[in-house]
Amino acid sequence: MLLLAAACDIAQNFLVHLGVTTEVLGFTTVRWKGGESRRLWRRRGSRPFPGRLCDLLHIVYRSAEDRRASTGRRFKPMLRPDLPKEYVDGEAIEWAVGRLMQAPARRRTLVILSDGVPADDSTLMANREDFLDRHLRDVIARIESTGDIKLVGVGIGFDTSTYYRTSSMISSVDDLGLSLIATLEEAIRGT
Repeated sequence: MLLLAAACDIAQNFLVHLGVTTEVLGFTTVRWKGGESRRLWRRRGSRPFPGRLCDLLHIVYRSAEDRRASTGRRFKPMLRPDLPKEYVDGEAIEWAVGRLMQAPARRRTLVILSDGVPADDSTLMANREDFLDRHLRDVIARIESTGDIKLVGVGIGFDTSTYYRTSSMISSVDDLGLSLIATLEEAIRGT
């Protein structure tokens, strides 16, 4: 999470200084083991293949309306040990795209920082094991097919090229700054 918070801080400072409207969003689940969604499913008889069984938590770390450069403090909550749990990437990207489409812009780019595949134990145990992965791939394919938004996957110790047409990977703290800035420059230029 420290590497992810540092990446967010570097990225948003770089983009804000270039005059690019920037938003930083985060996502996780509210609880481990599903939470209220899973309890409701069980009360209703635990039907097979129920879909997502976790409660989502979407976080706005920096809104598009905020034009100030960051001091890094806004990302401090990312470091809370109780915050990160499980991840439903597809729905988080749909949420981010919805927010992005509200903003007036000539070009729209969504940079996804990821440290792995989508995972939620409750959902995966009650559905096919590739349920969240398939959903993420479907969401990405739908967004990329419209051409309204360019998606860029940046893997934090994880190869995102299996998901995103445009991707890069940050393997260590040493390549964080240069690799991330190069990826953002490429995304801004639209190459």
